[in-house]
Amino acid sequence: MGHRVVHWGTGNVGYHALRATLRNPHLELVGLHAHSAGKIGRDAGEIAGLEMRTGVLATDDVDALLALAPDAVVYTANGELRPDAAVADMARILRAGINVVGVALIYLIYPPHADAALREPLERACREGNSTLFINGVDPGFSGDVLPLSALQVADQVQEIRVQEICDYGTYEDPDFTGVAFGFGQPPEAEPIMAMPGMLAGGWGGMLELVARAIGVAIEGVEEVFERHYAQEDFECAMMPVAKGTCSAAHFEVRGMVGGRPLIIAEHVNRLRSTEASHWPSAPQGRSGVHRVIVTGNPSVQMECFVTGEDGDHNTGGVQATALRVTNAIPAVVAHAPGMISTLDLPLTPARNIAAL
Repeated sequence: MGHRVVHWGTGNVGYHALRATLRNPHLELVGLHAHSAGKIGRDAGEIAGLEMRTGVLATDDVDALLALAPDAVVYTANGELRPDAAVADMARILRAGINVVGVALIYLIYPPHADAALREPLERACREGNSTLFINGVDPGFSGDVLPLSALQVADQVQEIRVQEICDYGTYEDPDFTGVAFGFGQPPEAEPIMAMPGMLAGGWGGMLELVARAIGVAIEGVEEVFERHYAQEDFECAMMPVAKGTCSAAHFEVRGMVGGRPLIIAEHVNRLRSTEASHWPSAPQGRSGVHRVIVTGNPSVQMECFVTGEDGDHNTGGVQATALRVTNAIPAVVAHAPGMISTLDLPLTPARNIAAL
C-alpha cells in the first residue's frame, strides 16, 4: 500500500474524496472522521456508496484517529461556515505531526493572503508538529493557479489575465451553502453573502495574489463587481425551486489592479438553468460549464477545461475534481518541507491511479 490516510468529513466533497481514496492503490485509508451520529460506526465503503467493505468504521474519536499517525489527513469538513472550528481541527492535526490536505477555508489557497487570525494558528501548528498544510480545490484552486500558470508559459507582453468559471449550477444540490452565498432564489432586496464588501476579494483575492507573485508584479488594489439576474417565470432545479422575480443567476468579477488597470481578473457566471441571463458569457455550445483562462497579450492564449463526473454531470465532475486536486497532491505534500504551502511550492501532481486495461 501507499500513503496512509485519514479522511475528515463525508459531505459533498468528502464523499467523493473518500471514494477516490478507496479506489486508489497508492493510498491506504486507515481512519474516517464523521460528525453525523447516523454515520458513526458505519463502514467507510458503505458511506462512500461502494460495494467494498473496508473494516474502517467512521468515528468522532479524534484522539483515536490521531493515534493512527497517518501520513496525511484529507480535511473536507466545511470551513467557510465554521472558520474557528476548522482552524482548531486542522491545528490539532498539524500539531500531532500529521500533514493536512484540504478544501476548507479557501482563503488559505495562497497562505500570505489569509487573515492573520486564520493563518497564524496554523503556521504555529506546522512548526510545532513539523507538518505541512495544503489547501486547494477547483475554483478557487486549479482554475486560478494551474490553468493560468500553464497558459502564461507560452504568452508574452501580457495585457490581461482573465480566469472564468461559467457554470449551470441547476444540477448542484447545495442550497444551504452555495445557494445562500450567491443569493439564489432570493428577491432583489435580499443581500447575499457574496455581495457583502470584501467577501469576493477574501475568497478569490488569494488566487490573484498567487498569480501576481508568479509573474513578478504586486497587486495595488482589488475591485469587486457583483450583479444578479432575476427569473422571468417560476422553475425548479436540483439547487432549489426558483420563483419568478428571485435570483436565478449571478455574475461577479474580482479585479487585481496593477499599474492603475485590472491585470488579473477572476470572473464567475453561475446560472440555475442555461437560458437565464443570456447576455452574460456562456460556456461553449453543448457544454453546461467551463473553467477558462484568457491571457491577452502577444500572443494571446486561451485554455478551457471541462470536467464530467462519473454520472455524466458537470457539477459532479467539479466536486470530484475538487477532491482529487488535494488527494492527488498527497505524495508531494508528504515529501515537502513543513509549513503552509500553495501550488507555487509543489511540482505537478498528476493522478497515479491508472485504470485497468
